[in-house]
Amino acid sequence: MHEFHLIKKYFSKLSNKNKSSLNLNDDVFFDKSKKLVISMDTYVEGIHFLNFKKPDLVIKKIIRSSISDIICKGVKPKYYFISGSGNKRSFSSTNLKKISKSLKQEQDKYNILLCGGDTVYSNKLSFTVTSVGFSQKIILRNKAKLNDDIYVTGNLGDSFAGLNILKKKISINNSLNKYFEGKYYLPDLHLKLGNKLLTFANTSIDISDGLIADLEKLLNNQQFSYKLNLDSIPISKNLKKLIIQKKLDKTTYISQGDDYQILFTANSSKSRIINKTSKSLGIKISKIGKICSNSEKSQIIDQKGNKIAVKTKGYSHRF
Repeated sequence: MHEFHLIKKYFSKLSNKNKSSLNLNDDVFFDKSKKLVISMDTYVEGIHFLNFKKPDLVIKKIIRSSISDIICKGVKPKYYFISGSGNKRSFSSTNLKKISKSLKQEQDKYNILLCGGDTVYSNKLSFTVTSVGFSQKIILRNKAKLNDDIYVTGNLGDSFAGLNILKKKISINNSLNKYFEGKYYLPDLHLKLGNKLLTFANTSIDISDGLIADLEKLLNNQQFSYKLNLDSIPISKNLKKLIIQKKLDKTTYISQGDDYQILFTANSSKSRIINKTSKSLGIKISKIGKICSNSEKSQIIDQKGNKIAVKTKGYSHRF
């Protein structure tokens, strides 16, 4: 069973009397009266991160991917809680010192504070992070408008390239190795964009499972389709090099997730303010497609207008 079908079938009814739960169909909990925004994520070794050979980097990846849920809603994260389950090997004094140092560095970078958590002995390594922010308003899912432009921040695909390098599925020179591994462990979050999103985005989500999978989640209760322009979907110069050298498929790399870029839609009248915001903040924001009527099929097209087949839409947990 797909994770979202599981939630809908067994748990959605439990939140019917709680508007702040957003029907368990968004990135966060939002209590408007208290201006309270909360997200929670669990990370398991071998699923959400490859291994724990670099605990200092794994912890940074975990924190960033967690606060990304709040940032994509147009909210600045303020507090976090972290719980971990592990054994003496994973939680050795050496590893714990590295974890503590990394948490301090992330706190300083994103101006967040640790508030609590829990530790549990287990032979299965996992972490759960709860992120908290405050705002009078957030950008919800399922609020796209017909003919909205579709935008994404930053570049896609670098993290998946890093994962494949760590898995030794790709062999390249050391400088590119470092670049892609860095993007796998340390996603670029756009904290400065934060509440600026509130001025132009109709709906938003962070890309954790993959561009296509997350776009479909963003619209999952709306009768819309989408059209994406493959050539407009941003990838780094390094990934372009890699794709050419290794004869890789761009659609595969943009669809695997772990990018933690912000995917949003906006009215075409907002293009000027979006471009101005991009330049003033130094954040790459690319227009990649359009929201269409559901009378049309969702599609990705190339420069010549040809439809592109996608092998995988993204990652999903199946039970």
